[in-house]
Amino acid sequence: MTQSYTARYTKIASGYLGQLIEWPEVLTEGASLEECRQLLRDALNEMVLAYQALGKETPSSNSLLEQVPVEIVDVGEAA
Repeated sequence: MTQSYTARYTKIASGYLGQLIEWPEVLTEGASLEECRQLLRDALNEMVLAYQALGKETPSSNSLLEQVPVEIVDVGEAA
């Protein structure tokens, strides 16, 4: 069975931090974005194996994510 999760990547001083939205405990760091992606896949596989060994159910990936645009007005500007 294939299940998909949503990854969030954040630029940090040492490279990138990767974390799954639906399963925040799955996170890692990599020097490059591609390395971070690979390490996040590895971390996810390990977490799935650990949950299976413990008889725990893996988190669902049925999330709907969307970006919400908002105009930010500079506080110093006149209305």
